Amino acid sequence: MKKSYLAALALLVLATACNQKQQSTPMEQLFTEQAMEYLKTVPFDINRTSLYSAEELYAGYDPAKPETFDSCYDTKVYKHYIEKGKQAQDVEESLARTLHDHGIHVALDEFFREHNSRLCIGIMGGHALLRTDPMYKRVVLLSKRLTEEGFIMLSGGGPGAMEATHLGAWMAGREEADVDDAVEMLAKAPSFKDEGWLASSFEVMKKYPRQGDYVSLGIPTYLYGHEPSAPFATHIAKFFENSIREDLILTVAFGGIIYTPGSAGTMQEIFQDAVQNHYESFGFASPMIFLGTEFWTKEMPVYPFLEKLVEMGKYKNLQLTLTDDFDVVADELNKFRNSAEK
Repeated sequence: MKKSYLAALALLVLATACNQKQQSTPMEQLFTEQAMEYLKTVPFDINRTSLYSAEELYAGYDPAKPETFDSCYDTKVYKHYIEKGKQAQDVEESLARTLHDHGIHVALDEFFREHNSRLCIGIMGGHALLRTDPMYKRVVLLSKRLTEEGFIMLSGGGPGAMEATHLGAWMAGREEADVDDAVEMLAKAPSFKDEGWLASSFEVMKKYPRQGDYVSLGIPTYLYGHEPSAPFATHIAKFFENSIREDLILTVAFGGIIYTPGSAGTMQEIFQDAVQNHYESFGFASPMIFLGTEFWTKEMPVYPFLEKLVEMGKYKNLQLTLTDDFDVVADELNKFRNSAEK
């Protein structure tokens, strides 16, 4: 039996203890013949050793045939997830999901053995950001620039600002005219709710194949499986357990996080990130950069609130920046990178 399998079983014991319906589950029940047979029936790999690619996640999908989305790998898994309940109601399903997510964890560890985690930059923002919104292209261009400067771009792996992050990384090394064309191609389906949203992504990827060895990391979740995962991410760590995924997005962005306009989810990420930086949970505090002066001071006045909390001593170690200027963003991130390399 593989070590990863045994480790995941140990994790499951802790997970089941947190579920009231499973508190009395004896350990030996995890190893029943019924449980082992159940693991063979789930539509996902319980012993993953690598992160997903768009080709694997959307296996069976043909952009020219929209109806094939309903039968592709990712949709099959999501349908299973919904059928069995967002919170699994039986120990066999809990076991299967835990094994899968453990494999994703192991694959992420391998990813960061190959790539410097201190160069990992997160971009957070609204999932509902339309491809036709000026901010969408701004995120694309910023992500493209940072990728070309050697950073690894990270997002929650969904639509909106998240997709823009990965499109920018995908287009790294190309001319801005190519970016303009790509965004125009995508604009025919502005929202992930529009027919053609996913197909247009694959059209762009076909017309503009990835250049060089630029990579980006998306971390989506089946909890929000109704939102397609952005296929522009070269590496996709898709989890069943959203609480683990939410923490990971902020944790592995060791190089800093850029906040673009968003709503409730982005607010949660800001303050969760602030806590990590306040306590220097991993030995240091990373930059927190807010892109969009008007939004972060007027429409959603989080920035002056954070400044006030720092002034009052309620938060410490926060490296706050508010700007509309890409040069300022790049300077702050490079300054932090250079300090870490000394």
